Amino acid sequence: MSDAPVPRRVYKFAVFALAIGAFAIGVTEFATMGLLPHIARELGITVPQAGHAVSFYAIGVVIGAPLITTIAAHMDRKILLLCLMGLFALGNFASMLAPDATLFNIARFVSGLPHGAYLGIGAIVASSLVPANRRGRAMSRVMLGLTIANIFGVPFAAALGNMLGWRSAYALVAALGILTVIMVAIAVPRVKLGQAPSARGELKALARPQIILTLLAGSVGFGGMFAVYTYVTPTMTDVAGVPETAIPWVLAVYGLGMTAGSLIAGPLVDKSIERSGIGGMILSALVLATFGAFTHIAAIAIIALFLIGIAGSMITTALQMRLLRESTDAPSLSAAMNHAAFNLANALGAWLGGIVITAGLGYRAPAWVGVGLCLAGLIVILIAIALRRGGSAEHANRTVVD
Repeated sequence: MSDAPVPRRVYKFAVFALAIGAFAIGVTEFATMGLLPHIARELGITVPQAGHAVSFYAIGVVIGAPLITTIAAHMDRKILLLCLMGLFALGNFASMLAPDATLFNIARFVSGLPHGAYLGIGAIVASSLVPANRRGRAMSRVMLGLTIANIFGVPFAAALGNMLGWRSAYALVAALGILTVIMVAIAVPRVKLGQAPSARGELKALARPQIILTLLAGSVGFGGMFAVYTYVTPTMTDVAGVPETAIPWVLAVYGLGMTAGSLIAGPLVDKSIERSGIGGMILSALVLATFGAFTHIAAIAIIALFLIGIAGSMITTALQMRLLRESTDAPSLSAAMNHAAFNLANALGAWLGGIVITAGLGYRAPAWVGVGLCLAGLIVILIAIALRRGGSAEHANRTVVD
């Protein structure tokens, strides 16, 4: 990390530039869900087939996050951020121009490759610009771009897609990517981040059972939310009877739930990471079950979406802190793998949700798939907690004997 913090105005401008990139990533990750019916109609495919684009983006994140972080471990951070955002803009520009479903899926995969590496490295660069006691705040301000994206960016992209066609939403994201490249080039100073840990050392650290189980809990348990959210537009229009023009407001309600969840999760996680993770999984399962049972009542379905956002933020915050606690000697790769785990949940939820819809079970069915995924994630996190407590007790016994 840089030993000398930069002037406050330089830091604020740099964090703002990095947050624009996080905002763009948040928009492109979730905007597809609000545009699925439009994409399906124009490309001549079914809604579940259009949902494959969500999975392809997520798979790009899963592959790109650890691969890019490892390969580019010794690359200048500013140059790397510029390259990542350039690739991101290119992928979204290709998404806008894709003439068929196959090329669209490939473009979404390319768009996802820089996701995890940009967020992880951007947060680390932001933290390097301030004293040690303000680094957590700096990282959170970069990630604020994701939160704002879910409240304003995703609904706006959905509304834009309704008015001008779905391709306009990806044109907007590509423009945001180009804007980020320009802003990062101007605003982010070169910083000396010190010697990067070896890839072998980081990979060895990530092989610990506690880290593997935490990543697995996120990959499975968070998939419940994506099983529902991927198909939220056709579900709300066809089952709940919400007008298509009101979908941007429905998406904004979910974004507000995520924001409220972030505010709630912080104090809860400070008290207990484990109880927060368990509580988030249980709440998510209960709310998804409510959504599945009462989707036909628009008011209940919208309230349930707000609560799904809260539960999702509780899960992600708790598992992020758990991963940070267990992998202090593998910071870069663990941060990237954290984003990869939640995007694996994205791919898994979208895929399983599409399967039950294609099987003719209707748009309520993904909610019940989500309940199953949440319960599976709950089991994994309970196993991780039990093993950790067992290991702590064994270590304490050995200490007494010694």
